[in-house]
Amino acid sequence: MDLLNANDRPGQYPESYYAATANRVDACPELDADTDCDVCIVGAGYTGLSAALHCAEQGLDTVLLDAHRIGWGASGRNGGQLGSGQRRDQEDLEAMVGADKAHRLWDLAEESKQLVHALIDRHQIDCDIRPGILYADHRARFVAGTRDYVNKLRSDYGYEKLRFVGSEEIRSILGTDAYFGGMLDEGAGHLHPLNLALGLGRAAAAAGVRIFEKTEVTGLEPGEKARINTRKGSVRARFALLACNGYIGALDADVSGHVMPINNFIIATAPLPSDLARSLISNNAAVADSRNVINYYRLSADNRLLFGGGENYGYRFPPDIPAFVRKYMLRIYPQLEDTAIDFGWGGTLGITVNRMPHLARLAPNILSASGYSGHGVGMATLCGKLAAEAIGGTAARFDLMASIPTPRFPGGGALRTPLLALAMVYYALKDRL
Repeated sequence: MDLLNANDRPGQYPESYYAATANRVDACPELDADTDCDVCIVGAGYTGLSAALHCAEQGLDTVLLDAHRIGWGASGRNGGQLGSGQRRDQEDLEAMVGADKAHRLWDLAEESKQLVHALIDRHQIDCDIRPGILYADHRARFVAGTRDYVNKLRSDYGYEKLRFVGSEEIRSILGTDAYFGGMLDEGAGHLHPLNLALGLGRAAAAAGVRIFEKTEVTGLEPGEKARINTRKGSVRARFALLACNGYIGALDADVSGHVMPINNFIIATAPLPSDLARSLISNNAAVADSRNVINYYRLSADNRLLFGGGENYGYRFPPDIPAFVRKYMLRIYPQLEDTAIDFGWGGTLGITVNRMPHLARLAPNILSASGYSGHGVGMATLCGKLAAEAIGGTAARFDLMASIPTPRFPGGGALRTPLLALAMVYYALKDRL
């Protein structure tokens, strides 16, 4: 299935809350001729935008291509959570790659948050950034492990912005009895993801990046100069970066074997009265719970509840996304039974087997970065910078991320849909146990 075009109108943002409240930007032209450059980047999400900006700041002539619009994919549709650490817990990473490398990966993840804040400040990006993510345990048996993990991060990693939250406190913060404890990360945060992407696009263009929208790449030819083909033109570049995440498709078979697309869905309620909004999340943190098929939610700047969740067993979006997600919201907040839903939208992200980013050098002058597994606001932005560093001749940090083993999905593209369905059934059953 061509996920670039299967569920959306070509070249148009989905009818989401984010698109409805996006900062105004002018559209970029479509590539309709052949051109040459130092660096060509495919995909104008966080990875591609960050890479383009950092390449341009090195003085490299940079071209950025997107099949639709800047931030059209997961970067402009996600839950907006800027989390700490990698997608996997540090305990898992220590077992996977050893304590020393796990600490280096933690440091990179901390830098990813700092980078997002620095870019917002430097380029004056208006994206409603707010502090705090509350990780909520939906099973009582998880609480002791959460307490231990908080203590580990504070003692072994010196991370003191995280604290344990007991059952009484979590019920005082969240207007629900669905959780038994958790941890509050006051060094994490949440933001308007599309406005972050649009701000990065504006910064990249100001730095000299040539951005082309509605320009789908149809093929990539390796060589001393890579050739990136589109429907109406081509780009010859000394270096190329594939920043396609869940939309890699057939562009590169190796990357698509490591990164599987999955769909996710979000709804936005009508604006809530202030007292009702604060009764749902009293400290205005974002929330992510402990389910494998997680519920994640937060309040918007105009007091809507933005709620993401739900199991999807194929690649077509549900015909009625608001109805599809609403039932999951009501399991947490039944008091919203009579609240109108103003927006519902879906998107496609890329996951890996071990939920760690998949960075790879596909040829001496062709790189790829994707597979953020729902943790991309910070890490995708940082990995774009790491790719730009590698293109500029300093590859140590890119190579550190690329050294993390990300196994291939069994069966490749041919078994992708049945594998997705099987995985979602498995994780949904685990959540119910």
